[in-house]
Amino acid sequence: MDTIEQVMIITGTRKGIGRHLAHHYAARGYRVVGCSRQPADFQLANYQHFCLDITDEPRVKKMFAEVRKTYKRLDVLINNAGIAATNHALLTPVDTVQKILTTNVTGTFLFCREAAMLMKKNKYGRIVNFTTVAVPLKLAGEAIYAASKAAVLCLTQILARELADFGITVNAVGPTAIDTDILRDVPRDKLQAVIELQAVRRMGEFRDVANVIDFFIRPESDFVTGQVIVLGGV
Repeated sequence: MDTIEQVMIITGTRKGIGRHLAHHYAARGYRVVGCSRQPADFQLANYQHFCLDITDEPRVKKMFAEVRKTYKRLDVLINNAGIAATNHALLTPVDTVQKILTTNVTGTFLFCREAAMLMKKNKYGRIVNFTTVAVPLKLAGEAIYAASKAAVLCLTQILARELADFGITVNAVGPTAIDTDILRDVPRDKLQAVIELQAVRRMGEFRDVANVIDFFIRPESDFVTGQVIVLGGV
């Protein structure tokens, strides 16, 4: 399948990993549809941006309706958007818990559901969700964030079974520490301690994430579903 004909949705494209992925796949000829709560500060020839909260069901449904009307299809969904908080469980307020779970779990589920309904019309689709190295490492101070991403992993594996008959694969990538805004409040010594737990002892890079997603979304990867690749050799 020629990538110029493929339509891709990426959540959280204003900055960080999502921004990199938007540029990466637009350069490869995909028609990229991105979203974030704030406007994007970049423009690409084959990129369209929506401003919305990924947990706002009416707005999300409206976005998918516009994608359906404009492109008549959806081939790839990358659920990159998410939030994190690093804090001891005894110091974590319940509103923080609710925000993390709602964004990371509900938002991911909502986009998976709407994407699958559009993808199944063509009996083809690739969905890639984001988990985290904090899940297998059971990192202290990240109880709710890791729990939310463990839920995303479970969701990924069950959706892989539910959507297989529609030609849709569902997989997950688990980045280790990458130099983005989500890490701005994390002490350097804590980051280094995580890196020391990896087989490959370095910070993650955008290219590492894109490399895994490239594999998951290939048409030839139709026999790969319900899988997670955690980076860094954890």
